[in-house]
Amino acid sequence: MLGADEFISSPPRKTVRFGGTLTEILLKYEKGDTTDFELLKHQLSDPDIKDAQIINWLHEFRASVAYLTKELEQLVSILLKLPWLRRSREVVEEYLGFLGNLVSAQTVHLRPCLRMIVSQFVPPRITIREDDVDISDSDDDDENVSENFDTCHRALQTVARYVPSTPQFLMPILVEFFPFINKSERTLVSTPQQDIEDAEETANNCASEEKSTEEGLFDMEEDEDRKGNKVVSPSIERMAHPLAERLDILMTILFSYIKDVCHVDGKLDISNTKDLYRDLVSVFDKLILPTHASCHVQYFMFYICSFKLGLAEAFLDHLWKKLQDPNNPSVIRQTAGSYIGSFLARAKFIPIVTVKACLDLLVNWLHKYIDNQDTGANAYCDVALHGPFYSTCQAVFYTLIFRHKQLLDGNLRKGLSYLQSLNFERIVMCQLNPLKICIPSVVNLFAAITRKYQLVFCYTIIERNNRQFIPVVRSGTGGDLVQTCTNPLDSFFPFDPYILKRSKKTIDPMYQFWEELSAEDLENLKKPIKKGTSEDEDDDFLKGETPQNDGVVEIAPNSYESNTRSPVSSIGSPADCYVPYPL
Repeated sequence: MLGADEFISSPPRKTVRFGGTLTEILLKYEKGDTTDFELLKHQLSDPDIKDAQIINWLHEFRASVAYLTKELEQLVSILLKLPWLRRSREVVEEYLGFLGNLVSAQTVHLRPCLRMIVSQFVPPRITIREDDVDISDSDDDDENVSENFDTCHRALQTVARYVPSTPQFLMPILVEFFPFINKSERTLVSTPQQDIEDAEETANNCASEEKSTEEGLFDMEEDEDRKGNKVVSPSIERMAHPLAERLDILMTILFSYIKDVCHVDGKLDISNTKDLYRDLVSVFDKLILPTHASCHVQYFMFYICSFKLGLAEAFLDHLWKKLQDPNNPSVIRQTAGSYIGSFLARAKFIPIVTVKACLDLLVNWLHKYIDNQDTGANAYCDVALHGPFYSTCQAVFYTLIFRHKQLLDGNLRKGLSYLQSLNFERIVMCQLNPLKICIPSVVNLFAAITRKYQLVFCYTIIERNNRQFIPVVRSGTGGDLVQTCTNPLDSFFPFDPYILKRSKKTIDPMYQFWEELSAEDLENLKKPIKKGTSEDEDDDFLKGETPQNDGVVEIAPNSYESNTRSPVSSIGSPADCYVPYPL
């Protein structure tokens, strides 16, 4: 068999036809004689058309592409509907050759050709009968689906080889044909995280009940079998929620693709990685950043940034430019701030020197913002006016919560000097009152840490803000419900714990989980470090022994203790009053 390039460039074989050649039929049509032309369309549209017939027709069409102008787009449309993909190898190769000839001679048909190829990536429809009802669904059991996809990719490569501008026409078509979320795992999936967690909790409870029931019945029989053998449930890696299961499969494939593209012979290929990074950032800007509270899909950026520090810094710089640009919509700027804070807090591969550089940028921007706004007509607490400011404050607070130990590690005095230079007191005390807007769990942990190191005392402001909160009473069928808005920013942390079972194995080694605070930790947070700490005390602190300071009044537990533990549904993250909605 000829190679692909050799096949496409080879001249078509001569064929003999009764009633004239294709060229003669097309010339007759131009002169107004449509009889043979209509017969031609009828034969090409025949659902029972044979492989040999298709090959013969394609032979002639390859030699006559010069006649297939815009005026014959109806005939071209019929040709693009030929059932070529699931035919013999000879039909497939002949059809690919025809596509190459067509787009090279008549670029006016480029879009229809691309639409036809892209449509083949969506599994065909079949009818399933359930409870005497016919249901239309995707045929996901096609054994040749992988081979068909490879052939479609070859078709795209063939078209792109002859028309270099193909990518700019292809992207809108891909967006148009992208499948709906309720299709199979070969599609994009949208799943609320709370639904995933509820499904997992229900499944775990059911499994625990079944296990406790069965243990009494089968303990004696299975004792010998279990010795030395680890019993693993076959469904241990399956997600209980069906859409979460599909999303998990998709993310596993995506992570594998990113790794394969970026690594050649086990080594990072810088050129490939940069190219893929640019493509992923473009997708991130268009689809992920504008999507509120996406919880899993954005981890493709987290993963590729782990390959090289330069990529992580480029991503942070990209987000920083989004945040500080006043021409961007406020909601995009706020989301960019959330991404910066969550990325700095959660990515183990980001060194502390980069964290400090980012904190310097963010905090300096906050101080300049206060310089411009704190004494003017808008110098009051208002999310609508100062959303990006509050989002940046929360990003800084959140980063400090996760990274303060590293910032202080090695040399306490030097670390404290750096934190003092950030002048948190001015930010906290300004008229814009960020402690009133940021999520309470973040505010309370930030307050506890900054009090411990005597950076700023937040609790007076927190208590005053609490007294000013006005509960909202909503009436319902079950009676009146009193609600308090604890998240005025409607903010979220994009890199909160990743909970999809299969694909999380890729993320977990590079992910910083939240360490639950023990009772001892809570007590230590109440004990501030003295200013002018001696070097001996420095050593004690680094060993986890906090110097005593009986002269300082401790904080009442209700000021922060109720918000310093993670809820069961969000293991690995500080307590949060908001449940994200993932993509």
